[in-house]
Amino acid sequence: MGDMDEHIYLQKPSQAVPVSKSTQFWEGFAKGLPIMIAAAPFGVLFGALAIDQGFSLFETVLMSAAIFGGASQMVGIELFGQHIPAWLIVFSIFAVNFRHVLYSAAVGRRIGHFKPLEAMLSYFLLTDPQYAETEKRAESGKPVTFIWYLGVATPIYVMWVVEAFIGGLFGNLIADTHALGIDMLLPIYFLGLVMGFRKRTNWGPIVITSAIASIIAAKTIGSPWHVSIGAVAGILMAVILAKPEPAKEKR
Repeated sequence: MGDMDEHIYLQKPSQAVPVSKSTQFWEGFAKGLPIMIAAAPFGVLFGALAIDQGFSLFETVLMSAAIFGGASQMVGIELFGQHIPAWLIVFSIFAVNFRHVLYSAAVGRRIGHFKPLEAMLSYFLLTDPQYAETEKRAESGKPVTFIWYLGVATPIYVMWVVEAFIGGLFGNLIADTHALGIDMLLPIYFLGLVMGFRKRTNWGPIVITSAIASIIAAKTIGSPWHVSIGAVAGILMAVILAKPEPAKEKR
């Protein structure tokens, strides 16, 4: 059992190739690097906006470290200074990140073998790209280990906190992120993640339904509700298109 704790075997026992924990971590780390780069402008932007809204540098960094959710943090700093009841702020943040309820349910199938504390940390570190990378690894037949999962999350989390610090100090030097085009990096990365699942059954109708619902919600209701509305629309379409498993004949 001691050897199994140190290595994971990626093939059948007769063809087993042991993979060390170090290798697993760096495999995950390599997956996290492009995510880290794509998210950098938003981490810096959050830091700048938080300072602009009256947050101290310590509060800004603490918020990134404790919440670790870009959309939630953006909504939070926008609402905190408007004398809005605390329950409404919490509800708004919940609405923005409702999709994480779905992510955690899906990822729970992949990390059921994690120890309780490992699972708790894994759910805290769960983000959109972390979910996508975990699903892709599981579907490829490779084991989703805690060390690999941590490898993906480490560069993303550490740099997200560092970027908030940098944004708090120097973010006001970025006059217009739209003019520079850096605000498009993360949406492009997310589009790549979505395209990575294009071989799944009913991918097209689900993505189209979600996109249309999200666009309509953005134009009528506004941000950040369009995120959750688009997700719910996609889920409903998936449920409608899902084929029930044939009932087993009784003998």
